[in-house]
Amino acid sequence: MLRSLSVRDVLLIDALDLEFGAGLNVLTGETGAGKSILLDALGFVLGWRGRADIVRQGAEAGEVVAEFELGADHPARAILAAADLPVGDELLLRRVNSTDGRKRGFVNDRRVSAEVLRSLSDVLVELHGQHDDRGLLDPKGHRTLLDAFGDTDAMRAKVRAAWRALAEAEKALAARRTALDAAARDAEYLRHAAKELADLSPEPGEEEDLDARRRLMQAAEKIAVDVAKADQALGFEGAEGRISDAMRWLEDAAGRAEGGLDAAIEALGRALVELGEAQGAVADFGESLRYDAHELERVEERLFAIRGLARKHNVLPDDLPGLADDFAARVADLEGGEADIAGLAKARDTARAQYEAEAAALTAARAEAAAGLDAAMAAELAPLKLERAVFETVLSEAEPGPEGVDGVTFTVATNPGAPAGPLNKIASGGELSRFLLALKVCLTRGMSGLTMIFDEIDRGVGGATADAVGRRLASVATGAQVLVVTHSPQVAALGAHHFRVAKSETDGVTTTRVAPLEADERVDEIARMLAGDVITDEARSAAKVLLKG
Repeated sequence: MLRSLSVRDVLLIDALDLEFGAGLNVLTGETGAGKSILLDALGFVLGWRGRADIVRQGAEAGEVVAEFELGADHPARAILAAADLPVGDELLLRRVNSTDGRKRGFVNDRRVSAEVLRSLSDVLVELHGQHDDRGLLDPKGHRTLLDAFGDTDAMRAKVRAAWRALAEAEKALAARRTALDAAARDAEYLRHAAKELADLSPEPGEEEDLDARRRLMQAAEKIAVDVAKADQALGFEGAEGRISDAMRWLEDAAGRAEGGLDAAIEALGRALVELGEAQGAVADFGESLRYDAHELERVEERLFAIRGLARKHNVLPDDLPGLADDFAARVADLEGGEADIAGLAKARDTARAQYEAEAAALTAARAEAAAGLDAAMAAELAPLKLERAVFETVLSEAEPGPEGVDGVTFTVATNPGAPAGPLNKIASGGELSRFLLALKVCLTRGMSGLTMIFDEIDRGVGGATADAVGRRLASVATGAQVLVVTHSPQVAALGAHHFRVAKSETDGVTTTRVAPLEADERVDEIARMLAGDVITDEARSAAKVLLKG
């Protein structure tokens, strides 16, 4: 609910502070007094696109502040939280426009963009008038309005979930078909490459091992000669024999050396042990140099095959085992592709059937809601002197999507037998106002937290019809807040709060003032609306009768 509006230096307003209440708030005044300026100011603070230059002449900047009261479940709370803005029971919007054209917006004293202000305005305020092309008259929004009337949220959630599941199933099937088509084009190559890799069966690190063996075998003949010489030098004819002789001689002398040779004998013993290990290692290596005459050829043949295959596939030799697994998987994928396609197609068909079932249920619910809305509209049109008019909610087939398969259009026929058509194409100005009002009454039952503004929606009607319009506006305002800009005394008399808009001139400067009216002032204002500039006693008496209801 809009609690207050403060305006400084905007258009013809120098300073204005207004407090609004729940229920029906009416704004009256002579033509040209500036009632639209007040709506311009409110639209400015809400981030609406409007007049480019709203700063009052002679001022440096214009500023508008609007304070709203938020209920515990008001949708504005979610928008504030998503924008990381303070959330509470009070919401303060402020926007400043400098003379250089710069605009700055604030929410609860935090700087925000006009985008955030507009997002908040969508859940804070609704503006309706005869030329309401962004609201009830826009066919693009009729399905949403019908869904709100029929309370189809749960069913639409099921349809959206089924649509997502269908989209995912179709995407998976298309992707599998694309992959299978690509694989089929390369089927012969894939099978050949997979077989070639499988036949060779390379292992990680094998190329390095083969290369080392090849180099060893190539140098084996020269190495064998040196190894044989070393083996002979270490053997009994060489180092082993001489150390053994030295040890035997020392042991013979040890008995007479009083222990002086013990350390030497122990060291030679250790040397013989180490020498034995060296001889064994040399002998083992020498044995390894003995290979089949064809083994070098076999090693080179496999080494060159591995390297050639790596070059062919432009990978490192150690990557060949992984590449072999990949090709084998792709061949298996190709051979099992048709079965996969059949499974995915079945899943797609199941998802489509589920979507169609959920969409059909939603269509049925919308048809029921449409009948209910048409009946409610018929009940509302009669008091508005449109008892001969027919309102019909038309459902049509639409392109399937996350919101179902239905198109929704509100149509009217103003007289029996007359062709039906869109609201804004068929109804005259006065009729259109009443159609919009009746529709709003039907659609807002049970809603709360939204401030609705009706800008001269009663234009073109008078007398009993104007009284009916006023009573319907009061009905909409029950448990809610409605602001009405009106020229109708019948409507103004039904307001719970009454404000008068007036224009004055001082020292050549024109300003617009807005003031709340007390009981006596309301009598005079409504009398003026009835009689004109000269307020008669008869007009005052008539005004009092209207105010008594």
